[in-house]
Amino acid sequence: RFIKRLGGCGLIMTEFVSSEGMIRPNFRTQRYLYYEEEERPITAQIFGADPANLADAARQIEDLGFDIVDLNLGCPAKKVVKCGGSGLLRDLRLLENILRAIRAAVQIPFTIKLRSGWSDDEIVAMQVARLAEDCGVEALAVHPRTRLQGFSGRARWDIIQQVKQAVRIPVIGNGDVFKPEDAQALHEQTGCDAVMIGRAAASNPWIFRQMAE
Repeated sequence: RFIKRLGGCGLIMTEFVSSEGMIRPNFRTQRYLYYEEEERPITAQIFGADPANLADAARQIEDLGFDIVDLNLGCPAKKVVKCGGSGLLRDLRLLENILRAIRAAVQIPFTIKLRSGWSDDEIVAMQVARLAEDCGVEALAVHPRTRLQGFSGRARWDIIQQVKQAVRIPVIGNGDVFKPEDAQALHEQTGCDAVMIGRAAASNPWIFRQMAE
């Protein structure tokens, strides 16, 4: 809400929420999914690996009044990879089942966020992007680091450009945007439709307004 009041930020997203946790509601889950009207438009992000449970979680997201539901395919944490996150990038058959289940479950827009792949030898961003488009996903965000990279090294913006060229749906670029000039450079180099900022927002919540200016 603080960032929204500062201006410049077009869309915000909740912390990701476990679809398994949503089936067994608790205070933490409820806190993650709390929002106020001034935060709109707002996306709720979920993670998991069971198509039926993810579809149910997406329906709950829609019932709670969120504008968009997003599936996390990017988290590199071990405990998340075991049950979703970037781990799904290694099982595209299961991922397809998940994408189709979520798309069939809700009427609100459905988006995904993904990493470039599991490792440098398993870059699947373009393949996943095409699969997502075929399954009715309406936009996707790309963080062009692999799961094994974590947050080390440089984000490969060229992968965002390749994804943008591979699909017709909007592509959101993410990674190594630390100042407004980085956002402009990311857009110009990749042709991405929007820029997503994560870590930099914590240290400079004015960055969105600075980008707009």
